[in-house]
Amino acid sequence: MSHVTPAFVDLVRVETRLYNAVSARLRAEQELGFGQFELLEIIDRVPGCRVLDIAGELAITVGAVSKAVDRLVAAGWCLRVAHPQDRRSSVLRLTPEGDRRLAASRPVVESALASLTAAVTPDDLSRIASALATLRASLEAGSHGRPG
Repeated sequence: MSHVTPAFVDLVRVETRLYNAVSARLRAEQELGFGQFELLEIIDRVPGCRVLDIAGELAITVGAVSKAVDRLVAAGWCLRVAHPQDRRSSVLRLTPEGDRRLAASRPVVESALASLTAAVTPDDLSRIASALATLRASLEAGSHGRPG
């Protein structure tokens, strides 16, 4: 077995455990999961955010994003507004409740991640983050891993 395979398996297991632990804490403290948090965060950060923008960033299908956004709309956390230049498309905006939930959730996510990664030194975490950012940029530049 190559040295890459165990590193990949560790990466996947770490991501899964971190995701699940942060999501559980968010559900307990803010009544939303990490997936919902990510959507709210992207909508807040990306000017004129569309479903397609979220799908591209998360590398998931437009259909999956659309269904998730429908759930945010039903919860009252997000609105679909007609795109000013393309009436066939919608722009996503957070509602005041969505803004409130996102603001309340950010410190929970930060605290949970700080606690969960405490076993790694800040220097090591910085090196891991840098390596992952480089790998992610390389994969995204080559359009690898996008849903077909």
